[in-house]
Amino acid sequence: MLVNLKEILAPAYEKHYAVGSFNCYSYETFRGCITAGEEMGAPVIAAFGAAYLANMSLETAHAIAASLAREADVPVCLHLDHCSEVDVICRAIKAGFGSVMYDGSALPFAENVANTRAVCRAAHACGVSVEAELGSLGVGVDSHEGRAEDVEQYTDPEAARDFIAATEVDALAVSIGTVHGLYKGKPYIRTDILEEIHRAVDVPLVLHGGSGTPEEDLRACIARGIAKINVNTEISSAVVAQTTQLLTREKPHYSTLSLRQVDYVKTVVKKYIELFECR
Repeated sequence: MLVNLKEILAPAYEKHYAVGSFNCYSYETFRGCITAGEEMGAPVIAAFGAAYLANMSLETAHAIAASLAREADVPVCLHLDHCSEVDVICRAIKAGFGSVMYDGSALPFAENVANTRAVCRAAHACGVSVEAELGSLGVGVDSHEGRAEDVEQYTDPEAARDFIAATEVDALAVSIGTVHGLYKGKPYIRTDILEEIHRAVDVPLVLHGGSGTPEEDLRACIARGIAKINVNTEISSAVVAQTTQLLTREKPHYSTLSLRQVDYVKTVVKKYIELFECR
């Protein structure tokens, strides 16, 4: 069943576990993500990034997610990830997405607040949840999100409190040392800053850049208010690597290759579901 983000994150935030948000941009990724959630008995977030509009339309993404979610006995949220264009957000709401992320993190604080507030008003009127971002992540290896010129800027706890009060956003993505993509060196996750943010705000917090983050750091973040964790690069890397290995051994029919790739996606998604379900 398709639900909005708030329905999934409210119990996670209250009971101190996290829900995985897995990037989906093909039938194989959607099916792998949603089937993994069903087999694990856990809610999942199928995140369709605005960057993947070249892969399929918003309407096609919704049609695939809705069809697969109807067959699943767990909550599924179709989420528009990392979008700075309000017109695309409005189209996603119209297409049936249950959640949208307005990413104004590159803008001055006041402009980010004003735009996020406007998105929240429009989305909430349609029963759609909104995620926003304050601070910015650096770019790691094999990143397919963010920009090469992005510079890490930690989220300020006081600014986070003011931002949420002014926008009424449902979830806030924070920057505490994770990166988009895979880490170039040993990660240094600022759980001290996260703890301050958690004390300052009363909404579920979101961690972008889950791929490759050490398990102990992820658990520490979940204990400090992180209720949604994004995973993208690790899924892509695993599918590409295993597909390459498969094709060196055999030449399967394309339909069989598709099913194998669904299994490759499921393996990574299940790994993170098991880690995040810290109830």
